[in-house]
Amino acid sequence: MATRSVVLDTETTGMPVTDGHRIVEIGCVELLGRRLTGRHFHVYLQPDRESDEGAIAVHGITNEFLVGKPRFAEVADEFFEFIKGAQLIIHNAAFDVGFINNEFALAGQKDRADITQHCTILDTLLMARERHPGQRNSLDALCKRYGVDNSGRELHGALLDSEILADVYLTMTGGQTSLSLAGNASDGNGSEGSGNRPSEIRRLPADRPATRIIRASETDLAEHRVRLEAIAKSAGAAALWTQLEEAKG
Repeated sequence: MATRSVVLDTETTGMPVTDGHRIVEIGCVELLGRRLTGRHFHVYLQPDRESDEGAIAVHGITNEFLVGKPRFAEVADEFFEFIKGAQLIIHNAAFDVGFINNEFALAGQKDRADITQHCTILDTLLMARERHPGQRNSLDALCKRYGVDNSGRELHGALLDSEILADVYLTMTGGQTSLSLAGNASDGNGSEGSGNRPSEIRRLPADRPATRIIRASETDLAEHRVRLEAIAKSAGAAALWTQLEEAKG
């Protein structure tokens, strides 16, 4: 069964949470296996306090804009159902988890005030620091490093940032986001096909024509070398192909 993950981000009135700061926006996108399903959760929240000027400069969500928006307690059940049982993928998870726990506690939902009891947490900031020690590992820096388009990110936004983080995570953990093989393809509705159907094996006829061999051009080889260098830079180690070539001598 494919792992269900939720890529999550929040925006707040400021920091730290211990100074009474609150969440003003939550954005989540769902992954099933390594596929974006199209399902998301997004809400702006009335925090019952003003945001710091520094926070508004980051996310652009003004106090006036939040007037009339729902309070966290009004959306808590819907939000919890969306994240319950999932692997939460968060950049700098301690920040967001602390704020989410605080919101559940303030809403009087003590049984949900520690979401690590209901979800597993994967912190992409810690993952990036392990892979790229001593380098900048902000979301913008990772977008640049992994070639993820963040050109629309003039300000921080919880839903946009969760969508960008999903792309970064998929690239950082393997690059290929989906793979369909015979007998295990999408059913056309975004869900994965049954992995229990055996793939059909087709044997080639013995009298088939000789296979045509196309040699790589110098341009192809140069592009291949550039790709291997990019893999080595992002992974912090030489690509397996390079290691095999070096081993052969």
